[in-house]
Parts: sequence; structure tokens; C-alpha cells
Amino acid sequence: MCDLFVGTWKLISSENFEDYMKELGVGFATRKMAGVAKPNVSISINGDVITIRTESTFKNTEISFKLAEEFEETTADDRKVKSTVTLENGSLIQVQKWNGKETTLTRKLVDGKLVVECAMNTVTSTRVYERA
Repeated sequence: MCDLFVGTWKLISSENFEDYMKELGVGFATRKMAGVAKPNVSISINGDVITIRTESTFKNTEISFKLAEEFEETTADDRKVKSTVTLENGSLIQVQKWNGKETTLTRKLVDGKLVVECAMNTVTSTRVYERA
């Protein structure tokens, strides 16, 4: 099932990302730079380890994990979080927890595009990627 996510994806649209970053507590300057970045996301699988690499002119990040196993992550905005990724109904659900806070990133395939929904409290951002 995860094999369907494998490949390189480029951002084609982004809704409400600034408000989502604000909800996370991301500073003004970082929000402005991240808001104009058009990242490419590469997803690969080696055995039972999934790697998601995000590359942009702003910053590059990479996480490698096994499904349902908690791991430590430093996010693009430098939060130190504990993340867990699960596969539910064909979607990769990533929950990040830090300082008593929590955000959920849902990656799913819709009409051949990678749709990433970022949600925290009442704020949701939707970012859509197409195969590069």
C-alpha cells in the first residue's frame, strides 16, 4: 500500500499554510520564507523503513521511520518532536507531539496527486503535490 506513495512530488497548490504555521508557533520571518518555498517531496521505501525527504530553497529535511514506531524528529521550523506514522485507510497519518502540543499530517493519494493535510487545533492547511 505504501508503495503507491513512492516517487518524487512537487508542490502545485497550498491553502491556509501561513495560518497553520502560525498555529504551530512559527515565527514571522520563517513563515514568510516557508510560504514562498515550493518543496519537492521524495518518498522511498527500503524494507520496512520509509524515508520522506523534503527539499526546497528554504530548507531540506529527511525522516526515516517504521510504521507505528515512535521516532524523534527535528522539523523544518526546528521543533523537536516525537512522531509516529501509521497507515490508516490508505493514508499515512503522522502525529507530532512536543511540549504538550500535537499536530497531525495526513498524506493521501487523490486522483493521482499527493494531498497533505496539516491540522492543529481548529486550523487545517491543504497542500497538493503532483508527480515530478
